[in-house]
This record gives sequence, C-alpha cells and structure tokens, in this order.
Amino acid sequence: MTAPALAIRGLEKSYGEVRAVSQLDLTVSSGECFGLLGPNGAGKTTTIEICEGLLEPDAGDVEVLGMRWQTDERALRELLGIQLQDTQLSEKLTVAETVRLFRSFYRRGPDVADVIALVQLDEKTNARVGTLSGGQKQRLAIACAIVGDPRLLFLDEPTTGLDPQSRRQLWELIERFRGEGRTIVLTTHYMDEAERLCDRVAIVDHGRVIALDTPQKLIASLGAEHVVGFTLEGDGAGPDDATLRALDAVTEVRREARSISLTSTELRRTVPALLSYVEHQRLRLAELHTHSATLEDVFVSLTGRHLRDA
Repeated sequence: MTAPALAIRGLEKSYGEVRAVSQLDLTVSSGECFGLLGPNGAGKTTTIEICEGLLEPDAGDVEVLGMRWQTDERALRELLGIQLQDTQLSEKLTVAETVRLFRSFYRRGPDVADVIALVQLDEKTNARVGTLSGGQKQRLAIACAIVGDPRLLFLDEPTTGLDPQSRRQLWELIERFRGEGRTIVLTTHYMDEAERLCDRVAIVDHGRVIALDTPQKLIASLGAEHVVGFTLEGDGAGPDDATLRALDAVTEVRREARSISLTSTELRRTVPALLSYVEHQRLRLAELHTHSATLEDVFVSLTGRHLRDA
C-alpha cells in the first residue's frame, strides 16, 4: 500500500488558555485533494502551519511524505509547496522577478515562464506586484508555491476575499494540479469550494474533527436531499417541531430566530404539504425557499449554527 502523504496523530496546540487544536487525528492519501473546513478560529490554519513546519506542536505526531520535520527538514522543504493565508510579496518586484526568486530556493523545478503561463499571468510578466489585482496576487502566490514542482501542496484559504470570477479561475487552477496527481491539502470556510474541489473533507470545530468523509457522503448523512426554508408573518410562535416533522418527507426541523428549515427527502411532497398546512391554519408565509442539501447544512446539523456565524 502507498504510504499516506500526511499522517497526524493526537495533535495538540494551545495559545495560553486557548486550545487551538485538540487531539486531532487525520490521514491524507497520496494524490487526493483533502479539505479542512471550518469557521475562522476552528484550528485549520494552526494545523496546517504545524504540518508545514512553521509551528511546533504541544503534543502529537506529524508525518509528512513519510518524513518528520525533526529529522528531515531539508528534504521536506524541497518537496512541499506552500501558499499562506496572507502572502506578502515585495510590491516593487515584477511577476517574473518574484517567481525567479522563489525558483532559486529549489534544486529543481519547471521553467519560470512555464509557471507564469500556468497561472495565467503571461500578460503581467513584467508588471510590478503592487499593480496586480487581488486575484492576480493569489495566482502569483500559487505560482511561488508550485515553482519547486512539489509533491504535496498546502493551500490555506486561497480564495478568501476574491470576487466570484477570480475564485473560479483559482478553482480551475487547483483542479489542474489535482489532475496531475499532486496531493493537495486545502483549508477553506467556503462549503461550495470544498464540494467542488475535494475528494474528502474534514469538518473542524473548536480544534477537533467533528465529521470526515467525501462531500457526497457527508451530505447524504443528513438523510435528506433538500432543504425547505420559510418564515411566517406575524410574531406568533407558529407550528411546533412535532407538527412540522409530521409533514410528508420531512426528516429534521431546525430553527434560527424566526426562520425555520425542514430537511426533506422529496420536495414534491414536502412543499405541497407545508403550503396546505399554512393555508389550513390561516397563516401567512413571509418567505419560502428551497435548495439542495450542502455541506453548510451538514455543519448546521452538527453544530446548530451556520458556518459564517461560527
């Protein structure tokens, strides 16, 4: 059997009284794109920085590509690509000068011009970093991460703060790396990003893994394919959970302030049943919407709150 690209056992890290990582165990297979999902402060970046050799853990064991930082630091530096959550590059250098500088750190790797072309910055080759847009700077940061032809690529929230078009461009780039058979470890708090890019995901909250599987299986664990959300007019309490759970094809009821969400196995049964109930009880809908179940719904089901509010 092929050795895992990353093996983490019993990892712990605290900052004063704050425990950022608590008894965390993870295994990432060679060649997979693995996602670490969770809200800000969940311990994702701390975990990644320990794996990258940037932080010392308080306890636990980390094996990267079959090696350990304590004994194989030089070898590991040649085999890893790292894109930090906030990469600060010299704004006076050009794109070509920046990539050439990072290429000089490695014994081998692709041609500088090829890397720039790969991240679609050909037209910005001689532009200074300070003139680039946010999306272009992120693509440049990834160029610096891959210029040593890494076997394992760490991407820490690579699309945070980007506009939708820039996000999609980076997704396409990551998918290309994945297609080349590289191992990618990706942290994000965007559930749609993880669903599109990752073979498996671990949902992390308060420094612990609370769920781990393929995106499809995690969503299937809800026992429903759809979510029906609605809000009633007025200040009344509305129907109780038992009444809503008795509606056709409903498997779970969740409340958040005045909004109510029903997980459903079949929209065509749940929506008419809900509308019929509302009409019979002479209630009024202020809002009604439906969507296919997502990893966001998994997180809400596990923690009782939305990812963006966590």
